[in-house]
Amino acid sequence: MKRLHKRLSVLMPEVLKGIRRGIEKESLRVRPDGMLANTPHPAGLGSALTHPHITTDFSESQLELITGVHTDVDACLEELTEIHQVVYRRIGDEMLWCASMPCKLPADDAIPIGQYGSSNIGRAKTVYRRGLSHRYGRRMQTISGIHYNFSLPEAAWPMLQRADERGGPPQDYQDDAYFALIRNFRRHSWLLLYLFGASPAVCASFVAGRTHGLRELKAGTLYLPAATSLRMGPLGYQSDAQAALAVSYNSLESYARSLYGALTEPYSQYAAIGIHDGEDYLQLNTTLLQIENEFYGTIRPKRPIRQGERPLHALGERGVEYVEVRCMDLDPFCPLGITAATIRFLDVFLLHCLLSDSAPDTPEEIAAISRNQHRVAERGRDPTLRLSRRGEELTPAEWGGELLRECEPVAAALDAAHRSSAYRDALSAAGAALANASLTPSAHILQQMEQRYDKSYSRFALAQSVRHRRTLLELPLAAEVDARYARMAEESLAEQRQIEARDTVPFEIFRRQYLSQDLLSG
Repeated sequence: MKRLHKRLSVLMPEVLKGIRRGIEKESLRVRPDGMLANTPHPAGLGSALTHPHITTDFSESQLELITGVHTDVDACLEELTEIHQVVYRRIGDEMLWCASMPCKLPADDAIPIGQYGSSNIGRAKTVYRRGLSHRYGRRMQTISGIHYNFSLPEAAWPMLQRADERGGPPQDYQDDAYFALIRNFRRHSWLLLYLFGASPAVCASFVAGRTHGLRELKAGTLYLPAATSLRMGPLGYQSDAQAALAVSYNSLESYARSLYGALTEPYSQYAAIGIHDGEDYLQLNTTLLQIENEFYGTIRPKRPIRQGERPLHALGERGVEYVEVRCMDLDPFCPLGITAATIRFLDVFLLHCLLSDSAPDTPEEIAAISRNQHRVAERGRDPTLRLSRRGEELTPAEWGGELLRECEPVAAALDAAHRSSAYRDALSAAGAALANASLTPSAHILQQMEQRYDKSYSRFALAQSVRHRRTLLELPLAAEVDARYARMAEESLAEQRQIEARDTVPFEIFRRQYLSQDLLSG
């Protein structure tokens, strides 16, 4: 705590007010009956390849809505609201599914893969998704979530570097600080699953043909009674093949080297699939990870990439610019999928992770982190649950209580900077939920399903989705905002056509060049 207080004391209020954030929100498009929409990406939304705010994730039916970078929480949510309003005015009678676990799904091969046009980069994006479908199945890829991007303003880094009395290049210090944040985040992110996990139940179609340990709540609905986030448990974004990857976050170099083999060496199970089936591509390559984005982590170090550049190459060349939190479920009770209070808690939590001491990780700790994540995902509200921390067993309330107490000075500093009590209020609500599991979103969802929706996950999520659609359509949308997004859509389509016209090399050459980039540069 001494290190945290020392570092926090040098961050001036104007620096704390300059914390930068952005949101990427995934949602399935569904029909009025709650089934997955099988329509193409709506033309009125522009090009999924080039639009800066509206694209698709794995599926053609899975929208991804992206805000810009904001120093103000309310401004970030205002932009996310506008994007939702625009989308709803262009998708007819379809809706955005409010929950992380998917709606009732068709047969696996009937789930449409994202399409990005005929350019080499567009084809590569589709082939990558085709590879994901062969490796993991399409159902797993229809899970949706909130990605939260977080960074400190540039002015913060010289202050922190001086406080730590550390010399050397500023970017090296910044890289090390972000990796220290990541290590602490991974140790403590189970708390986010407990507090904000919102996927305790699933539609039975999601696990059709798969072995699972879920219980039947009623026909068509499966659940675990103390689950918080099935999305983040063994049924979610998990891979037996990737489980053997003990990725180290001790430095940018150790991170890159941990992933290097998985990105460059053939993996027998995927080699058996092959790259081609006649003229069709089945996957980008036969390595354990086709590209860096296939690695399923709860948080990623990030740097904006240039066209055709690989993420690991960008990190090696220019360092870490921000972190991307990937473990947040959609909040089905909020039309935007995330509330201002949740954002403020994330800011406190991430700043605590950054400013606190952060010991190097070890293979043993990496394994314990994975076990803790799965325990909380499947049994987080079980009063008998114990978590592992450096060889001792603790209850979530014991460990979480310590973390929240350590976060108090961070919340107080942010409130002082913003002249508010909003950060301490967010921390107080987290403490109440830690003391009383019935206050968590996962408990609230099961309670609502039981009391109002005949124990049906699909009925609950569809009703919430209908309610959010109505709310967003009833909000006024300024004519100039609507016109700006219409222009953006047209410009994105024109940009896609230009990219397609500029292509001069065959796709196979493009694929080989893209994959041959130096991943250990810098």
